[in-house]
Formats: sequence, C-alpha cells, structure tokens
Amino acid sequence: MKTMLSKSGFRMCSTSGLALLLATTVAAQPVPVDPAAEHRARDSVTKGLEYLIGSQRPDGGWEIRGQTHPAITAMAAQCLIQDARYGPKHPAVERALAYVLRFKREDGGIYVEAEGMPNYHTCVAITALAATKEARFKADIEGARRFIKRIQWDEDEDKDRSDAWYGGAGYGNSKRPDLSNTQMMVEALHDSGLSKDDPAYQKALAFISRCQMLSETNDQPFARGATDGGFVYSPANGGESKAGEEIIEGRPRLRSYGSMTYAGFKSLLYANVSRDDPRVKQAFEWIKRHYSLDENPNMPGAQSREGLFYYYHVFARALAAWGEEVVVDGRGQPRRWRQDLCEKLASLQRADGSWVNEEERWMEDNPVLATAYAILALQATLKP
Repeated sequence: MKTMLSKSGFRMCSTSGLALLLATTVAAQPVPVDPAAEHRARDSVTKGLEYLIGSQRPDGGWEIRGQTHPAITAMAAQCLIQDARYGPKHPAVERALAYVLRFKREDGGIYVEAEGMPNYHTCVAITALAATKEARFKADIEGARRFIKRIQWDEDEDKDRSDAWYGGAGYGNSKRPDLSNTQMMVEALHDSGLSKDDPAYQKALAFISRCQMLSETNDQPFARGATDGGFVYSPANGGESKAGEEIIEGRPRLRSYGSMTYAGFKSLLYANVSRDDPRVKQAFEWIKRHYSLDENPNMPGAQSREGLFYYYHVFARALAAWGEEVVVDGRGQPRRWRQDLCEKLASLQRADGSWVNEEERWMEDNPVLATAYAILALQATLKP
C-alpha cells in the first residue's frame, strides 16, 4: 500500500487502484483522430512532401509567380524539416536553407530588398530555421529576431501605447501594421524560443487587442459597443477588415472573420495570456459559434474561400496551442477538430500530391504555397 496526501488529509490508495483510475481517465479522453483518418492524413503528407521534392528548382528554391523566392522556400523547407523521413540534413533541405540564407542582410533580416516585405520574409525564415533545432543556425536566428523586433512599431518610431499602430508589425518598417504580419512575428518569436517575458510580446498584445471586436478590451472607436470577440485585419487608420462590414443592431461594424480570429487567438496564447482573460474567452466563443472547415468563416459568400489554406494553417496551430481535443460548435455539436481537419485536407488533395485554391487572392492558386500551408496544418494536427 502507498500513502497519498490529499488536501483533506491522508488517505490510502493501492498501486493497482491508482493504475485502474489512470487507465479509466485515459480511456475517457476523446480519441483525437480515428486510425483510418490518421493513416489517410499521413499518406497525404507523404504525397505532399513528394510533390515538394519534385518541384524544387536547381538553385534550391521553390517558385512563386515563376521565380524562386526565399519566403515560399522557407515554408517548403519547414515541411521537410518537420518530417522524420527528411529532417534538417536532407540534401533538399540543405539546398533550400542555403538558398534562403543568401537573402540574409546586414541588418539581420532575411528578405528580398526590392519587394518591401522584410517582416513577412524574415518571420517565415526564422520559423524554418528554428524548426531545425540546430546550433549552426543560432546566430542567423538571433540576428533575424533582433531585426523583426527592431521594426516593430513602438517608441523608436515615435509611437506610444495610445497609438493604434503601437506594437504591431507590417510588411516593412514603413508599412502600416496588420494582424497577419503581427501574428507571424509573434509565431516567429515563439518558435525561436524567445522568453515570454520579452517586451516584444507585451507590445504586440497592445496591437492584437485593438484588432479584436470587443469593446471591453479594445479602446478604438470602431469597436465601441462591440461584443463579437472575433478579430479584424488592422486597427490602424480607423480600422480595416478584409471581410468588409456587417450591420449589427442597425449600425455598420467591421466584420470579423476566421483567419484573423484564429491568428489573434493563437497570438494571445503564444504571448502567455491567461485562458481566463476576456480576450481569450471571447475569441474562443467566436471560434465555437463559427466553427467550419468548408470556408474561411464569416467572410462574405463570394469571398468565403479566399485565404482558405492560410486559414487551415492558423486553425491547426491555434487549436493545438489551446490544447483541447473537442470544440463544441454553434449547434451544440462536439467536433473533434483534428479529425475534421485531417479529413478535409485529405479530400482536397490533388492526384499529383499538391493542394491548390481556385481563388487566386493571396497567391493560394500557387500549388507550392497551398501545399506548404496544407502540410504544415497537417503536421500541427498530427503532432502528439
């Protein structure tokens, strides 16, 4: 017999009884993915990776719009790095990372200078390099991380905490900030192991909170009276949503939508915001009400498939960070989100192993980009 201490005092519990209790508890947990669906999803990843290997160009990069590019190359490389059959030392990965690092600049960023998107390019490069978990890239990661922190909008750009731009990141250091770039910055900081105590997270939270349609925590005029809990694209310049506006209680409001809401929710979690915080609670309530994998939720009908693969990726990473296997949807139905996403992505894969979005907005009609998003989403979903 073993003596165990509880809050109410000493109690006795046999080892066999404890084992039975643990076994019962484990058995009561929902199975994340059925074996058949998991097998199909892993097969989808295999085929997708084979597609990426076959489409890599001789210079080590992958193409977008007819030219190899460091950002899409970093994403494709990350897919391979995170699969044990390839990993960071696979020749295709070595060539890809060498290609990406050709774009490393004196300021520490990793980007194409002529395109004016240094934050976006550098963030995906950091995430790919961090995925290797190899010391040889430490200096590259740290230099790139300093760069994205330096171009974050803060006091150095004459912005204080009262400014709607404060704490955000845009495509470049002269571009207005948006939630998409900011969530990528937070993800890069998180994935590269930056301490949760770093001021960059708190600065980012000031901006992220102003993207949420929740007047309780958002001081911007466009959110006055809002209780929605979803997120929009940017609070800058009076607020912006890529989903436009909707009429709520007789007045127009910025329309929150799926990809930005999951991006905001994920960023709150990565920045170590408490699950009891109203920003987190209301974002998750929005996610439950609008649960869907058939569309980018709450985008207007004609736009509902725009950014769909980006949405699948942030959906997977956000719910993986949340850590619960079941989401109760707006109809009160329990949804095993991992199972749902595995089945959805497997059903959308093309015969050659790629994925593609028929909607060309945000370049998801490019099969390398859509395939990278799909594989990264599946990898986040299948990760224990």
